[in-house]
Amino acid sequence: MTDFVRAALLAFGLVSLTAGWAPAAELPARYYRLMVAGCASIEKHLDEQPTPDLKTIERAGERHTGSSLEISWAHFGYAILPPAVLYAKQHPANPRYHDPKMLALAIRIGDLLAAADEKDEFEPRLDSDWDAYTWLEAYRLLAPELGEARRERWKQRIVRNAALLVPNAIDRLDSPWYQSPYILTSPNHYAQWASLLLLSGRTFGNEEWAKLGARILKRFATTEQSADGYWGEHNNSGPTTGYNHLTLQAVGLYWELTHDPDALAALRRATTFHENFTFLDSTPVDVINDRNRHWGASSWAHFTFSNFPDGRGYTEFLADFFDPEHMTMNLLGRIAQNALYYHEGPTEPAPQSLPDYHFQMSVPAGIRKTGPWQVALSGLMSTQAIHNQYYLDRQGNVSVFHQKAGLIVTGAGSKRQPELATFSQTLMGQTTYMPISTRLQMGQREDRLSLAYNTFYSDLFVPSPSENELALRFRITERSGPTESGRLTLQLVLKTGEVLETGAGKKITLGADRIELGPADLGGSIRHHGWTMRIDPTARLVWPVYPFNPYGNAPETSLEWAVGALFVDLHPTQPADPAIRHRAQKIDFVISVGDRQ
Repeated sequence: MTDFVRAALLAFGLVSLTAGWAPAAELPARYYRLMVAGCASIEKHLDEQPTPDLKTIERAGERHTGSSLEISWAHFGYAILPPAVLYAKQHPANPRYHDPKMLALAIRIGDLLAAADEKDEFEPRLDSDWDAYTWLEAYRLLAPELGEARRERWKQRIVRNAALLVPNAIDRLDSPWYQSPYILTSPNHYAQWASLLLLSGRTFGNEEWAKLGARILKRFATTEQSADGYWGEHNNSGPTTGYNHLTLQAVGLYWELTHDPDALAALRRATTFHENFTFLDSTPVDVINDRNRHWGASSWAHFTFSNFPDGRGYTEFLADFFDPEHMTMNLLGRIAQNALYYHEGPTEPAPQSLPDYHFQMSVPAGIRKTGPWQVALSGLMSTQAIHNQYYLDRQGNVSVFHQKAGLIVTGAGSKRQPELATFSQTLMGQTTYMPISTRLQMGQREDRLSLAYNTFYSDLFVPSPSENELALRFRITERSGPTESGRLTLQLVLKTGEVLETGAGKKITLGADRIELGPADLGGSIRHHGWTMRIDPTARLVWPVYPFNPYGNAPETSLEWAVGALFVDLHPTQPADPAIRHRAQKIDFVISVGDRQ
């Protein structure tokens, strides 16, 4: 979007740009309100523990519902930063500045962390360096108030945890890429190790640590980041969107501490990436992600976006979705970090607030918003990480989101599940389900995604939608047939407990029972959750299909994440026009929401 277009839109006022949306959150004021609410719940929870220590607090139920807040207590170390920021950071929106209760709460939590580390119960916890970072930030803010004995105790424990990272950080310095096949961990972890070493080195006068952390983060800013603004976790063929926030936070902290212009340039690229590839409900676009099928609104790295006017608009958009009654320690801790480093200034609207926008990466992936619709297309290709459970196969290619109906079609990846691939084909006894060549062409009237397979290729044409209707038009062309056992599949986001109605008059309340509906049962259309889809007359539907969960290394078990597989078998035929040499097939889907249902 050009500066001229932005200026023209702003001239109409924000209300005209955000019709149908709640006003954007005012930042950083909303951060302070969320921290105040979170601290009240933290204090209450601590008071309810007869002998509070880190282990019992984090084990005390996954959710705490004894107050108005529902909070997960994992990573309780994050809880130290909100009261520390509230106490130490002066701001007109901060009502708890120099409130002794906030200081007492932060000290109480810090002493609890120190006691846990003295019993060797802090570091063995998963990702304890995340907690060590927030503890260190709290130490920096509160050091003058801690007294000599407590200040030394906290320092010793924080330094001990940072020191544990040094050998692993040095060991990976000269890896060909800072990606998991080379460093045997995720790049987001390596970046965070580096940021903790940089900050602790700066804080405690350890020049070698500071240099080591800065060297690693300089490379993340200048070499490791793709031109499109993401850090590939497995390779650079595409992003791991949620975890990109984590790496970005580390590079953002590097910028705050060094003001290296290369870091600011990296933050600019990352802001452009994230603000464009976010759905209207604040969740990251799924079809481009090679690790997670779903990810909530992230509180990580907002302060990095706030270096830019459009980034501030994007953070305000995201902050609207944080519910004070459903906050984790992770979320609260990162909100505190955002408040600590937030850059106030002029604000431009987030892309999601505009009537329409489109964005295409240099790799074959793009997104377009038209009115209430968002369509994300991906031709990203990546080798299969067969033995690594944490990387999904890039087998999905299109996602459709509507402002009212939510996600309707998901193109999220899976693993070892050709039944969920956009296209699959069995040839010579082998089933393939990932394309061998792709191309994305985006235009004002129509977007075109082309995917090539062994004996055929598909063109997906997405014409500009109307307010109420969007079409997905697949055109199959057989190049070296015959096309044996080929199939086109759309993953439908169906809601358990809700009714699915077909054009043949069937009404089914979706639950755990398996449903298989053929062409006669479907009758050419499906209605569900406020949307209607007209489908190919030969289509069939299966529910529920459980996608792969990388953290469980197995299919999902909850109906919350199940999808409906709507599939059409490929049977290309010879066109009536004798001038057309190749067999072909047309498969159309038309989705409507609102007046044209």
